[in-house]
Amino acid sequence: MRKVSRVLRAHFRRTKTAVIGPDLSTRRLLVDRVLDAEPVRKAINDQARRDGTEYLDAWKKAHGFAWEIAADYSNPVVRSASFALTGFWNRIYDGVNVNHIDTLKQVAPGHEVIYVPCHRSHMDYLLLSYLLYTRGIVPPHIVAGVNLNMPVIGPILRRGGAFFIRRSIRGNALYAAVLGEYVAQLVSEGFSLEYFIEGGRSRTGRLLPPKGGMIVMTLKAFLRAPRRKVVFQPVYIGYEKLIEGKSYLDELTGRPKEKETIWALLKAAAGILRQHYGKVAVNFGEPIFLDKVLEQVAPDWRERNAADPDEKPAWLNDAVEDIATRIQVNINRAADVNPVNLLALALLATPKHAMSEADLLAQLALYKKLLAALPYSDRVTVTAMDPAAIIAYGEKIGVLTRTVHPLGDVLSVEGETAVLQSYFRNNVLHLFAAAAWVALCFQNNRRMSRAGLLRLGRTIYPFVQEELFLPWDADGFAERLDATVDLFVAEGLLSVASEDDGGYISRGPGQTDEVFRLRAISHSLQQAFERYFIAITTLVKNGPRTLSAGELETLCQLTAQRLSLLYAPAAPEFFDKTLFRGFIQKLREMKLVWVGENGKLDFDEPLTAWEKDAKVVLGRDLRHTIAKLSPEAVSKVAQSGGGKLPA
Repeated sequence: MRKVSRVLRAHFRRTKTAVIGPDLSTRRLLVDRVLDAEPVRKAINDQARRDGTEYLDAWKKAHGFAWEIAADYSNPVVRSASFALTGFWNRIYDGVNVNHIDTLKQVAPGHEVIYVPCHRSHMDYLLLSYLLYTRGIVPPHIVAGVNLNMPVIGPILRRGGAFFIRRSIRGNALYAAVLGEYVAQLVSEGFSLEYFIEGGRSRTGRLLPPKGGMIVMTLKAFLRAPRRKVVFQPVYIGYEKLIEGKSYLDELTGRPKEKETIWALLKAAAGILRQHYGKVAVNFGEPIFLDKVLEQVAPDWRERNAADPDEKPAWLNDAVEDIATRIQVNINRAADVNPVNLLALALLATPKHAMSEADLLAQLALYKKLLAALPYSDRVTVTAMDPAAIIAYGEKIGVLTRTVHPLGDVLSVEGETAVLQSYFRNNVLHLFAAAAWVALCFQNNRRMSRAGLLRLGRTIYPFVQEELFLPWDADGFAERLDATVDLFVAEGLLSVASEDDGGYISRGPGQTDEVFRLRAISHSLQQAFERYFIAITTLVKNGPRTLSAGELETLCQLTAQRLSLLYAPAAPEFFDKTLFRGFIQKLREMKLVWVGENGKLDFDEPLTAWEKDAKVVLGRDLRHTIAKLSPEAVSKVAQSGGGKLPA
């Protein structure tokens, strides 16, 4: 009986902590503990020495930093906010679907939970905290940008668990020490945390390259006091309409981001309450256990850490990069495919963003077949609507425009709506990467060997994987391509020749319905491949040891932008410098290019061979256009860092 009693006490203590959190210290006591910690005292001494001031002056500066950062969590405020938000969500949304939260409830007791959602809207952190609270899980302490620490709003967010950090702490050692110690105190006390490793809201709908700053702080805090196991919980949040959609569109077309103010927020709130934003999906991805990652990266981490817990381990950066990548991959593996995603995929693949109703029904049915027959992950959720219901829903929420015609109605997305739909297409691009690659191979080829298709797929995969955070290795992607080919053959989109003919795969001739569907599927990956070709062509055209990485980025951006202006308009991310930067970085990682002695990028034959492979996928006219537009020498724009780019 005593043993049962002891086990039950431990069980209920863990459950209580998971539901209501550990005992809260007041903000003042927590700030005092931060300032009294040895790393912060040392940083204060160093600051006083650099400034040539007394210790007390530097201490006051550190106290100001800690007071600016620290949350002031209040259960009454959180409870009151939950009532207010219930009415707010019911007013603007038609429902919030939550999936896979049961696995979180099983994992949370006994673990320090770090919530790492994708960042699509300011609604993300309010929505996640609200859903956790109403389902009996303690809301996390949330890392928020200091720009949100506005009058009225800031104190409410702070009492809801937000703590505010500056966008950049580089060069401010004292601030970094205070922030690091504050995070360490939260982790050691068992408070759950929430932060966005993308660093800011995605304006394109894609996951942004992760930033490891908060992961580093979390990992250091755990290593200093590894009493409680840490688990990272990826969360996918998907919308059918974005509250910030119009502002994202403005920013993508060159308008500067507007500064958040209380008046702008109140004005925006009044407009928000007059509109409906469809449904929201919140999917909890597969959790990532920190101790298991460390055992893979550094099997002897416990012994090394016990010997010197204050020393920065040599494997720290590798562990942070591994965790960040896993988080992004697992967010994508928990994607939700809603009707708006599917409509955007289909309609944006056509030159005028329009399809006949019969073609759209067939294309939607094909997308759903691909998702069902070749599941990306067991955590991906797909709308239960059939194609006809999806079209009706798109008309209902104002995404689709129907043009009545005697020969058959035409459905389209128009104007700003079409540009905004690229956001929702990009949410689910990764789910169709394999299908898009297979279809792209047959856009300019009537027939192709299966072995050649798989070889090219392996060649391109590292770059697509880097951009879309795909979960497979090269062999896994090749298997996925093989299965996709078989599915396309079963659907009549492709056919397989006899073994006597070498087992070649071929598509139908001309403008058949099957070719139209393949072209629509390929479009989602075509612009990515065009970007890669722009970068390779620009590099090869200028020659080895001619361009630096920064100059190449600028020239690629200008080329892509000009291509979009002169020919078919592209999605805003087509000339996103970040995507070119990621591609160039991957080229360097794979040793296809490297930095020469003069600081310029050098390369040899393999890169030229990669350029030749592109001829199999891209049409002659497009290749010629890109080659013509790619600058032949370093322009003045590149030398000056890009100047002001046209909107």
